[in-house]
Amino acid sequence: MVRKVQLKKININMKLLILFFAFVSSVAIAQEPSRILLSGGNLHVGNGEVFESAAIGIEDGKVTFIKNAYAFTVNENDWDTIIDVTGKEIYPGFVAPNSTLGLTEIDAVRATRDFREVGTYNPHVRSQIAFNVESKVMSTVRSNGVLLTQATPRGGVISGSSALMTTSGWNWEDATVQKDDGIHLNWPPSMEGGGWWAEPAPKKKNKKYSERKQSISEFFEMAKAYVQEGNPEKKDLRLEAMRGCFEGTKRVYIHANELQELADVIEFSKSLGLAYPVIVGGYDSHLITDQLRDAKIPVMVVRPHSLPENEEDAVDHAYRLPALLKEGGVKFCIQNQGDMEAMNTRNLPFLAGTAMAYGLSEEEAVSAISLWSCEIMGIDKLYGSIEKGKSATLFVSEGNALDMMTNQMILGLVNGQLITPTNFQFELKEKYSKKYSGQ
Repeated sequence: MVRKVQLKKININMKLLILFFAFVSSVAIAQEPSRILLSGGNLHVGNGEVFESAAIGIEDGKVTFIKNAYAFTVNENDWDTIIDVTGKEIYPGFVAPNSTLGLTEIDAVRATRDFREVGTYNPHVRSQIAFNVESKVMSTVRSNGVLLTQATPRGGVISGSSALMTTSGWNWEDATVQKDDGIHLNWPPSMEGGGWWAEPAPKKKNKKYSERKQSISEFFEMAKAYVQEGNPEKKDLRLEAMRGCFEGTKRVYIHANELQELADVIEFSKSLGLAYPVIVGGYDSHLITDQLRDAKIPVMVVRPHSLPENEEDAVDHAYRLPALLKEGGVKFCIQNQGDMEAMNTRNLPFLAGTAMAYGLSEEEAVSAISLWSCEIMGIDKLYGSIEKGKSATLFVSEGNALDMMTNQMILGLVNGQLITPTNFQFELKEKYSKKYSGQ
């Protein structure tokens, strides 16, 4: 028998939330609540604004209003579900750009890695269809408030096309926010060597840098000529995948870090007339903020929890880089590429917390993993902040979500759909706590 679950009011605490979601999942639900009211929480909008006590109206998956909860009179007949979140913190769903989340399960097991294809120039390879919504890793990330991700391929010179996905859904079609949002170009390193953190060594110039840079330019020139031809009789899948880069429907995410690389990327983007170039990494981007700002090229900044790349770099360079870009007027967001990045995506809020400790304000740090990410990727009209008319993709935390001591998600919504705030790790904790506590 199919029944509709309707709740008039829920007083939030962790045990009640677990019981609530257990109850919801134990029955067949014909229809999700279409009218939800969140009342009393401290709202971090995502655009820098804060409301100390907000009433948020949600209908059919979108935010319909934000009002002062103290001055708002609730008519219970207007809502399917009223949730009192007084004293809690409300955030827009955090966004993980440039991530292999959903494309890998166990990095050490080749069969679970779907982020890399053979070949050098693969703009036609699409990460969207490889995205695994049922990943167990995904649930551990989602429960820290990361509700959107950019599923990104790796390898080669052009890795392929990324896709913007939610971290909750029935399948990859259901999770898709925007398919094929851009291609990912791995710019050749201008320097090589350097050893590693235990055995540092000086870097030297990459002798093949100019040659590899020229190869990239030739491929892009060929793609541009193909697009300008209009509708060629003989279709080329690789070049067709490049069409949006020149027509303004796709971004070009250029992975580059060293100063020489960044300067060349700016010139490369300008010469080809790329509509939306984005630098991913940008380790030395603080050195050319004027050029980046004038060229209107944003940066998905290198993981803040990173070691210095050069012997002479300050040990806290990566921590301070977001604040340095903010000071220089460069649009940026925080991403997490690096070792074990899929599982470490759960730490995205704490990367923002580190950036806050090294120069950003709290609301700037929130924006760096929400609205600014969505602006850079072109989905800010619907996602990234909690505003009227936008998707109700948000979560409620017991405390400050940028602090690992207080980030405790107790309620989440993705496109207005309630999601469970727990994951299998919480379930295992409960299971073995009962066993060894004698219960």
